[in-house]
Amino acid sequence: MASFLPKNVQKLIEELSRLPGIGPKSAQRLTMHLLYSPEQRAQQLADAINYLKTGLKFCQVCWNIAENDLCGICADQRRRQEQICVVEDILDVVALEKTTEYHGTYHVLHGVLSPVDGIGPEELKIQALVDRIHAASSKDFEIILATNPGMEGETTAMYLLRILKPMGVRITRIARGLPAGGDLDYADELTLARAIQGRADYS
Repeated sequence: MASFLPKNVQKLIEELSRLPGIGPKSAQRLTMHLLYSPEQRAQQLADAINYLKTGLKFCQVCWNIAENDLCGICADQRRRQEQICVVEDILDVVALEKTTEYHGTYHVLHGVLSPVDGIGPEELKIQALVDRIHAASSKDFEIILATNPGMEGETTAMYLLRILKPMGVRITRIARGLPAGGDLDYADELTLARAIQGRADYS
């Protein structure tokens, strides 16, 4: 980094370059953009970052982010409460909601099984999903496994199939409209919509 830059400018470039998808050059351009922006605009961004985690929690049902005990999706009685789409992370919920094709609820695992990285079932919200199904008055559920189609996503889907199938719920897997190794949050809305539409029983 150019040593002639003021320390506060260098510091912002360093912090921005630590964000995913932002390299040193992008961090420099963003920093310069903010430097030339009106002070109010820079302050609005600073406030948004400062208050990002204020008042946020995880939904007590699906583990999506929420402002209250329930997220907006779980609290919406128009959603199909007996239909649960299991996803890896919160960005997958965002991606699927953009399709406007899915009208059920979600369950966010907060990751995938990855023994190499030391991530087992206990590190994910798998038991919370099992408890959620056990607690339901009706077992007339459809569990849609929407983990990403890479090795870890498939391993996680197979593990979920093994523990959920004895519970007597219907288990489906999103269709292979997604490229192998691709992530849901990078797929376009049409591809995701077709993957939801073309889901099949998983066994």
